[in-house]
Amino acid sequence: MDWSDLIDTAFDVAGNSSSDQRAATLRTVEANVAPDEKPIASTAGRHPDHFRKGVLVLTTHRLLFLKDGKPPVPVPLPAVTDATVTRTRINGEVLLVVALTGSHRFEDVVKAEVFAEQIRAAARLAREGSRKEPVAAAPAAPASTGAELLDQLERLAALHTAGALTAEEFTRAKQRLIG
Repeated sequence: MDWSDLIDTAFDVAGNSSSDQRAATLRTVEANVAPDEKPIASTAGRHPDHFRKGVLVLTTHRLLFLKDGKPPVPVPLPAVTDATVTRTRINGEVLLVVALTGSHRFEDVVKAEVFAEQIRAAARLAREGSRKEPVAAAPAAPASTGAELLDQLERLAALHTAGALTAEEFTRAKQRLIG
């Protein structure tokens, strides 16, 4: 699957046949893609701030919300801690993506439960892939001030809570910081 297939599929699901909007969205995606980033899945949904549906694109690196060729709203996958779906009468299937960067709500999402599972799986893989590097790159020397040490411990705790670090990795990194 390539980027144009992914965008076409999402626009078809959204019921949008505008070739101009498809082309603008494709240009936006291709302009913002990392060299090793690959498409995984897409669907249609609406951001609470927008009336019309846009495209939700899941990649190996992040979740993107694209609409009308505007810059994407990115959610980095290693920061994603959960993706849940609820159903309301007014907003249809609501996808809530919780990340260390904040929570993101998308309404009237097509096949939201399937897409949420794909997000959870991709986030798990992204955390496992990035888990090796940050722990290996953690400083071996203790922090120079108490405030710096506390700040670094809080960041480690957030990574552990988010599932980016296992209990063993968290303990090792914490011991390295404390000395």
